[in-house]
Amino acid sequence: MKQQHGFGAIAAIVVLVLLAALASTIVSIGSTQQMTAAQDVLSARAWQAARAGNEWGLYKALRGTWNGAACAGVSSTLDLSADTGFHVTVSCDSTLYSEGESAVGTPQAIRVYSIRAVACPAPACPVVDASVAGVGYIERSRVVIATD
Repeated sequence: MKQQHGFGAIAAIVVLVLLAALASTIVSIGSTQQMTAAQDVLSARAWQAARAGNEWGLYKALRGTWNGAACAGVSSTLDLSADTGFHVTVSCDSTLYSEGESAVGTPQAIRVYSIRAVACPAPACPVVDASVAGVGYIERSRVVIATD
């Protein structure tokens, strides 16, 4: 009767293949988790940049050069790339409404401002072509409504 050899080698190879597959899965999950965490940080920065753009736009509309009818259709870019890595495109629209009467027979006019801020890492926001944006592209948009 012949004694067979080699079963241990086959078992060792199977165990090594399974361990390699497990290690590959762990590395893949870890890199995905790291990318997600980085995008979350960038998302928070973009949100804060958009918020700063709203505040800047409100100042320009209510106290600065965009007041009144001058706000209609105005757009400007705020460069926050040194601080946050984002550029913010701020646009302003305004509409005049009659809200009751200030005196008998005299309508009271109220101007409603709509300030839209779009923050993105590109010099011009929003990026229209998604293929140019890339995987790490983050964009946040905020709209604020105010009256004077």
